[in-house]
Amino acid sequence: MPSQPEALTPMTAPDLKAKLAQSPETPGVYLMKDSHGKVIYVGKAKQLKKRLASYLARTDQADPKTRTLVARIADFETIVTASEKEALLLESNLIKRHRPRYNVVLKDDKRYPVLRLDIRHPYPHLSIGRKILPDGALYFGPYASAQAARETLKIINRTFKLRKCKNREFSNRTRPCLHHQMGACYGPCCLDVDPGFYAAIVDEVVLFLKGRTPELIKTIRQEMRAAAANLEFEQAAHLRDKLAALEKSLEKQRAVAADRGDRDILSVVMDEGLIVVTLLSVRSGYLHGCRNFEFIESASEPAEILSAFMRQYYDQAVTPPAEILVQYLPEDRLLLEEWFRHQGQHRVKIHFPQRGDKKRLVEMAVQNAVKTLREKLTARHSRAELLQRLQKRLRLQRLPRRIECFDNSNLGGASAVAGMVVFEDGQPKKADYRKFKIQSVGVPDDYGAMFEILSRRFRNHPEWPLPDLLLVDGGKGQLNVALAVLDALGLTSQFEVAAIAKKDEHRGEVHDKIYRPQRANPVNLDRDEPLRLYLERIRDETHRFAIGYHRQRRRRAATESILDDIPGIGPQRRRTLMRAFGSIAKIRAATPEALSALPGMNAKAAANVIARLNSTKNG
Repeated sequence: MPSQPEALTPMTAPDLKAKLAQSPETPGVYLMKDSHGKVIYVGKAKQLKKRLASYLARTDQADPKTRTLVARIADFETIVTASEKEALLLESNLIKRHRPRYNVVLKDDKRYPVLRLDIRHPYPHLSIGRKILPDGALYFGPYASAQAARETLKIINRTFKLRKCKNREFSNRTRPCLHHQMGACYGPCCLDVDPGFYAAIVDEVVLFLKGRTPELIKTIRQEMRAAAANLEFEQAAHLRDKLAALEKSLEKQRAVAADRGDRDILSVVMDEGLIVVTLLSVRSGYLHGCRNFEFIESASEPAEILSAFMRQYYDQAVTPPAEILVQYLPEDRLLLEEWFRHQGQHRVKIHFPQRGDKKRLVEMAVQNAVKTLREKLTARHSRAELLQRLQKRLRLQRLPRRIECFDNSNLGGASAVAGMVVFEDGQPKKADYRKFKIQSVGVPDDYGAMFEILSRRFRNHPEWPLPDLLLVDGGKGQLNVALAVLDALGLTSQFEVAAIAKKDEHRGEVHDKIYRPQRANPVNLDRDEPLRLYLERIRDETHRFAIGYHRQRRRRAATESILDDIPGIGPQRRRTLMRAFGSIAKIRAATPEALSALPGMNAKAAANVIARLNSTKNG
């Protein structure tokens, strides 16, 4: 069990003031800590002592957010730097490391889709991914949704003839696929396609993805006229069709700037502790995309929020455009521009427009931010009202802000697992999801598995926050198991329990049943369908999570049982085989040459794999 952080003795006001008096008057970074020693805010300052005094020496903080932060400060730490620029870089690194509660912390962009073009391959192909990696490939995006990324990929596949197959399929294919037969791919996997010709197509795709569609259209129109003048009518017809497709895609975009420039527009609005930053991307004068970022509980002012956002968003994977228009001008604008130039190797201007088209673009971003904030707040109020109804209908002592739900999954007792899903304030909190391997039960026993998992969760993990409501998948039996565990651990009074059982259609039941302690019949939620659907959603999410883990364990067990016994195939080669082919069936279908060509493999090991798998074709 991980050790708990040693609690600090909360400092009194004179102690903080005494430490403040000794603070340096130089550039640097300060870290605010709570009574447990946890970093809750990181900031930078040109003069540390002056900035700290604005927090600690004043007793009349006007901003409620700042008052809340100051009330939690028990200690602070300062780090002196040689310049403001060093302080800027150090602050960004410390925010990423500590993820303080009252700083604006941009979530990892892995949940936003990107388009990846691996230009290291002689015949690159375009794919959708969720993470930007420093692997030498070109990344485009991130896109606001998977649908937007898929739509862009669909346009490219329809207009350009890049290969569609993955690298593994490309190297193992013996004849062109259906895409080549339909005229949507040149078939470089099997046919002799000039790499220079293919590279020219890749360049066109890059222009399109960078928002340079007008330039691309102009180039293709010139090529079409040249082909027609040279009597190359088939090539001219092909270019005509490509030109029409690009012009059609351009019609769907909105022209917002007459100067055809590249710029991003940033705005920020906040209310009720919720912050929304809106980013509009304009490329070649056309609105390329709009993304909204949500943050909670920041002690920073709007200009500071935009500064922190830009430093995190425009990292080494996302290059800023030549101009960034902002709703509020950060104090460290010049430092940011210098940092951007160092990151992207080109000049970036941060501008607060006062009039004209650029001011109109900022107003457009503000309107989008306000609209998104209102929608988020309406949804939040709706969820809060739903939880209040849930508290009333289930007769709970407190509002069920945190709900933990458990479900077991096994097949004949084999690969038995359980899943724990957490909903906070009406939404899934996936960072708190947990997986459990059932250890003490070797035969199908839902009650025994539930007893083990609940005991392990509440006995061995005191660092996890306790739920307001524990929800178990099952009927009265599972409910009684949960009550027995809580009674044995002395947690009966800490939170409340409910069970959700699937409807019995043979008995004519039309809805799932909710059971509570000290109650013979299930709670009737027929008149509140949103409330019943919310509990069913939690149960279904837990079931999905547990089933997914169970299938993962079964696949792993099946793979290991076959590959473990092969002479010369250890853990490293087994991982190499599975990464390259993905399944036992594909390994079995591979040629000896394909197997021996893998890193770490040789002809003897490949022969052993083929012999073993061919002898267990029914395995």
